[in-house]
Amino acid sequence: MKLLPQKTERIHSLDSLRAIMMLLGIVIHSTLPYIVTEFGFIKDPNTTHISNDIIANLIHMFRMPVFFVVAGFFGAMLFYERGLLKMAKNRASRVLYPFIIFLLLLYPTLVFSWNYAGAVFAGSDNAIGEATVSFSNFLAFLPKSTWHLWFLFYLILFIISSVLMALIFKRLPNLSAKISKIFNWVLKKPITRVFIFASMTCAVYLLMGVSSIPTPNSEIFDINLFLFYFPFYMMGWVLYKSKHLLDSFKRLDWLCTILGLILFLISLAINDLKLVNVSPYQDVSKVVFQSLIVWLFIFGITGLFIRYGSKHSARMRYVSDASYWVYLVHYNLTIFISALLFRWDVHATIKFLTVMISTTIISFVTYHYFVRSSFIGKFLNGRKYTRKLSDISEAEELSNLKLTLDK
Repeated sequence: MKLLPQKTERIHSLDSLRAIMMLLGIVIHSTLPYIVTEFGFIKDPNTTHISNDIIANLIHMFRMPVFFVVAGFFGAMLFYERGLLKMAKNRASRVLYPFIIFLLLLYPTLVFSWNYAGAVFAGSDNAIGEATVSFSNFLAFLPKSTWHLWFLFYLILFIISSVLMALIFKRLPNLSAKISKIFNWVLKKPITRVFIFASMTCAVYLLMGVSSIPTPNSEIFDINLFLFYFPFYMMGWVLYKSKHLLDSFKRLDWLCTILGLILFLISLAINDLKLVNVSPYQDVSKVVFQSLIVWLFIFGITGLFIRYGSKHSARMRYVSDASYWVYLVHYNLTIFISALLFRWDVHATIKFLTVMISTTIISFVTYHYFVRSSFIGKFLNGRKYTRKLSDISEAEELSNLKLTLDK
């Protein structure tokens, strides 16, 4: 009889880390109308400040790399513990279907919000009229880009690619064992692992011919985005096989985070806050800086979450459950609310905070009352949840009891 792999207990630290990385999207998108740098996003022409550039650039440095590392870890967990078919069913229901449905639903509203904000910022007296002009025919409602849902699209591609690679390596057990052995050796050395993984990212930068983390554009597929983020996903995938070494992330976690922040500030001074890609191979030193910073943050921030967030928290579990919905709907709100604040004569920081706080409140309130206990919550999270925090704790106790009995 074939024995199934023992299921891993819920890893609260990584679950929380994934949620926080998603929620940081509210912060970074709330800054964009008020940054100084020009890179294609609509801006409030009367209200910008360099502090918003710093916030946006800092979050952009680590948010999606960390997210994809965690996503790769959980992807591997599904593959090795549940099998290919159950994993495919799970990822289809949790990633593919939400991507398709919400892209179709949100695309027209995103276009409207974007056009409306653009018209308002241009001083139009008929912003709503101008925002609706583009919807003159049915084709205008069909998605032509993935907007902020780009990460779901690439996550689908990463899942498919990683599964194919896993199936190949299953037929090469000796090679797989050697890779795991080397990976474990590297992971145990906190300084060595930063430089080795940074070297790999540096090589990817040089392959792409850019010296900045790529940002999503209007295209459905961007090869640079795939090339850059897929190695982070695969690092998380391989990490699952070495999950017994997760605690090693706590070694030098504070030092890595602080050093990453210091190098980030130095890089700002060197590169004058350029958020857009520079010409190919223009500045190798920037590539080295960027590569070191991203991995210092990955090991540092992940280590901090493992250090301080490994115990169950009903509140954090609630936030984790809500994060999917909040991310899906927040982008629309940041654009629209920033347009509503256009004529408010206050500092850019006040506007940024107002957009961020308003968006967060609206997103969580709608989740609590309209999503969590509804069919939408089940669609996004796999089941309906009650609104009581005490029920979350009780469900956690039952889950732990079931795992104990299964052992």
